[in-house]
Order: sequence, then C-alpha cells, then structure tokens
Amino acid sequence: MARRVRKEKRRLFIISIITLLLLASFASSLYKNFIQILNNRKETAKLETEYEKLLDEQKALTSEVTKMQDPDYVARYAKEKYLYSQEGEIIIKID
Repeated sequence: MARRVRKEKRRLFIISIITLLLLASFASSLYKNFIQILNNRKETAKLETEYEKLLDEQKALTSEVTKMQDPDYVARYAKEKYLYSQEGEIIIKID
C-alpha cells in the first residue's frame, strides 16, 4: 500500500511539474504576443501620422501642378523665383 501511495505521489508530482511548465510556457508566449501587439499599435499610429503628412504634401503638390499649367502663373513664378525677365523688362529686387 505504501508503494502505491508513493507511486501516486510521484505521478502527481510529475504531472504537476509538467502542468506548471506548460503554464509558464503559455504565459511567456502570451506576454511576448502582448508586447508585440503594443509595439504594432505604436508603429501603426506613427505610420498613420506619416500617411496624413504625405496626403497633405500630395494635395499641395497637386495644387502646384494645376497652377503650373497656367502660363500666366508660370511667367509670374519664374519672374519672382528666378528673376527671369522678358526682353525690355527691368527687374528691381527689394528685400
């Protein structure tokens, strides 16, 4: 009878150790996944902010392209930005 009790105690001890190891492994995996989710959320927020900035830049550039299709705007832009002048014009730059 004593041998049976010892065998059952030993069996319960081994099963308990295996169960604890499995639980520890599960908890470790759960923690790693939780940390990865938090990092992914931070990265998503950062990328969404960058995306919004790029959309704003795209709108500005699209507007600039539309303006550059107007010959009067291009002429005025060249005069202001690059001090371009047509024949007979004199450019006076005032700071």
